[in-house]
Amino acid sequence: MFIEPSPRLGTHSEKKGQIEVICGSMFSGKTEELIRRLTRARLAKQVVEIFKPSIDTRYHDSFVVSHNDTSIRSTPVHFAEDILLLSGTCDVVGIDEAQFFDEEIVRVVQVLANQGKRVILAGLDMDFEGKPFDPIPKLMAVAEYVTKVHAICMKCGDLAAFSLRLTSSKEKVILGEKESYEARCRKCFLEDHFQV
Repeated sequence: MFIEPSPRLGTHSEKKGQIEVICGSMFSGKTEELIRRLTRARLAKQVVEIFKPSIDTRYHDSFVVSHNDTSIRSTPVHFAEDILLLSGTCDVVGIDEAQFFDEEIVRVVQVLANQGKRVILAGLDMDFEGKPFDPIPKLMAVAEYVTKVHAICMKCGDLAAFSLRLTSSKEKVILGEKESYEARCRKCFLEDHFQV
């Protein structure tokens, strides 16, 4: 895929863009880390815009909210392309629940980074079956920085990288919280995944 270079690139006085991906399982602190980085950017007097997919209404329609109730105001968008239209002249773009966007998000974040913006995304790297959750693997491939965060297995207490769905639904996307998902280590995930 060809990404058109921004006409602003090439001069040393311009800001250098970059892509950062924060990924992991449910309850691993992805959104909390995203909010922490965006808050620090604001403290540094950078102009920050935050986006989330409009389908994510679990906690609030227009706030990104972590499982620990940390929050930051955001703009819900239907399509990844909307982020390009709404990011304007900001310095930093934050995107939560990036796994809910289609493949277009990969092109969008590259265009933003090529314009000199710092783009920070958070999302699940694996689905409820333990398979890569597109488009996160592709975003990880084009990112300068990838941070994988871990939860604690709710069965044995080890580090957890998997999200166990507690219902028998086979739909890829089901919005839920503690009533629908639990974090699991690999061993406990394999034991429990086939029993649900």
